[in-house]
Amino acid sequence: MVRGRGEGRLLGYPTANIETEGIEPGIYAARVLLEGKEFISAAFVDGARAVLETHILDFSADIYGKEIQVELAKKIRGTKRYANGTALKKAIAKDIADVRAFFKGT
Repeated sequence: MVRGRGEGRLLGYPTANIETEGIEPGIYAARVLLEGKEFISAAFVDGARAVLETHILDFSADIYGKEIQVELAKKIRGTKRYANGTALKKAIAKDIADVRAFFKGT
């Protein structure tokens, strides 16, 4: 994992950040494997920074320094710029609702 800029945490959505390349940028429904347990997450692939940021749902433990595996299950949408933090936070909340709906239906 790599240390991020802390923006997700400031918005109320902390993320685990992993260097990546070759993955189409966007928002994904994902599964995270951590210490033998599986969690669902909303993942953002930032092509410009070559980083995958994943917000593990219903999870609050500190995982810095721990190894995780992320499996992207479905692309929810492409990337978009937002005018301010309020608009971004609203979009993240919708993305998380869409991720929950995806996993509820699988």
